[in-house]
Amino acid sequence: MIIQDTRRRRVIIDSDVKNEADDQFAVVHALLSPSLDICGIIPAHFGTGRSATSMQDSRAELEHLLRLMDRTGGVRVENGSPSALTADPASAVSDGARLIVEEARRTDAGPLFISFLGPLTDMAAALLLAPDIAATDTTVIWIGGPPYGDREWRGTWPEFNLRNDIRAANVVFASGIRIWQVPANVYRLVSVGYAELRRRVEPHGALGAYLAQAVVDFNTAHHGVPVESRSLGDSPAVALMIDPWCAVFRAQPPVRFTDTGHCVPAESGSAVSVVEEIDVRFLLEDMFAKLAEFGESAAAR
Repeated sequence: MIIQDTRRRRVIIDSDVKNEADDQFAVVHALLSPSLDICGIIPAHFGTGRSATSMQDSRAELEHLLRLMDRTGGVRVENGSPSALTADPASAVSDGARLIVEEARRTDAGPLFISFLGPLTDMAAALLLAPDIAATDTTVIWIGGPPYGDREWRGTWPEFNLRNDIRAANVVFASGIRIWQVPANVYRLVSVGYAELRRRVEPHGALGAYLAQAVVDFNTAHHGVPVESRSLGDSPAVALMIDPWCAVFRAQPPVRFTDTGHCVPAESGSAVSVVEEIDVRFLLEDMFAKLAEFGESAAAR
């Protein structure tokens, strides 16, 4: 197959890489996707429940992934905020937030997509630092937030990525910037089983072995019930960057989030494009194929 199309979509990835074991799959998938021009990756915090240094932990995990892919120094990495937004807007300003402002203001470079696989802290900090970027051709893709309406939710409450910075989520949702939201009831449906990981991920070199084992290790350490699967809940963000037409959206009138994590109508902000369905077949098969190709090329070197 001959592919001569060199067009690329400009993206930034903001990820709490060390939080669980799914961010790693999303970051690797993005790095293996030739249509994505990754302008930077921002390691994000994931609260203090499991670590007092969560952003630094995410940075270390990201650097490990880059080493496994032989990409150290090949992609820009800027640290995000080490903690959630406070009443002081300057508290969360970071090199990661400055990267967002820098790229959003490059209006001659075409549309920008920023995927947030954890809290919205760094996007909120960027908007507070430079409110003008809300009017640029920038799309915020957020993996987070509870189900809307009467859909039942059996996960943690408030939803984890929202819980880690409700204040930041409200800043972003009130800003008027374009938002594509993948709520919990949708992202939880991107599941893989251990047998699938053994067959489709683990055989593909050191990278595949690491990704597969990370899922097993996380489940063993953090699940108190029998389990042999894991949701790769952050991966829809990558699928949306590769193919923005791989999902079913609906328009959600402006909302804000209460301190208890519920959605209520908001008087400011714009309608949010909420993902109701994602093409899981495309998402997973594209990732599996790219991992296999990477493993083959690494073995040949």
